[in-house]
Amino acid sequence: MTPTILAQTTGSFWLPPRASTASSNVDWVFYFIYYISVFFFLLIVGLALLFVLRYRRRPGARPSEAPHGNLALELTWSGIPIIIVVAIFVLGFRGFMDMTIAPANAMEIKVIAQKWKWVFEYPNGHVDEELHVPVDQSVLLVMTSLDVIHGFYIPAFRVQLDVVPGRYNKTWFQATQPGEYVLYCAQYCGKEHSNMLARVIVHKPGEYETWLRDASDLFKTRSPVEVGQWLVKVRCSSCHSIDGSAGTGPTFKGLFGHEQKLRDGSKVVADENYIRESILEPQAKVVAGYDPVMPTFKGQLDDREIMAVIDYLKSLAK
Repeated sequence: MTPTILAQTTGSFWLPPRASTASSNVDWVFYFIYYISVFFFLLIVGLALLFVLRYRRRPGARPSEAPHGNLALELTWSGIPIIIVVAIFVLGFRGFMDMTIAPANAMEIKVIAQKWKWVFEYPNGHVDEELHVPVDQSVLLVMTSLDVIHGFYIPAFRVQLDVVPGRYNKTWFQATQPGEYVLYCAQYCGKEHSNMLARVIVHKPGEYETWLRDASDLFKTRSPVEVGQWLVKVRCSSCHSIDGSAGTGPTFKGLFGHEQKLRDGSKVVADENYIRESILEPQAKVVAGYDPVMPTFKGQLDDREIMAVIDYLKSLAK
């Protein structure tokens, strides 16, 4: 379901409502280019129509000698575009640098993109599928991809940057309007590209800290099985199904307690120790028919969370 944008400021036919400090500069450059394009389009088309009507060939008219050039005219129609292009470059480059170099006090959030979801890691280690930020606070995003190129794009913030596997790209923003916004993937990344959406929640002053504290304690309002279900949804659902369908990795349906054939020809029972090892050392025992592409979750999941995942997989096997 597409998140509903709650925060509203003045938008336009071409651009959504502004909700970040970078929006005004981006919009100014956009409309600068837009109105220049409209002006020259109307000028060129208008002059073309005028010349067609005024200088059309008439009966009995004899062709005259073509002019050999006009230096002043040629300098004018060459110089004006050069000035405009340089102005656009300066304005655009200044805005690009402003959006690239984050303030020293910016709060850092890690962004991981993969087919077909966004995952966000907060300063205290909490991981979530939604991007939560405080209003009027600079936020630095350190982004990478686990598979292909994705495009991080929040239209209301005028923030867009490619997320590339094997490297970290950075951008930052400062939200100015509390509410909910939509995060899109702006690069075609496969069959579920159009569903690669996430909610961006901008909290009112003081609410972000409360949300982060409550969200970080997964066991506060959930049973171990519910925590495991949430962790599987956030961490594993892009590669492992729970309904028996094939994916990048084996399905979790009926996995626990059953024998698994490995790539080296041996067999192993999917018990607690096997699942724990697969989470922390995924290349140790790779299931036959699958590539060894799963990343390790060592340092990302503690023992209590791993046990919750095991409890959830047990529930799927019943």
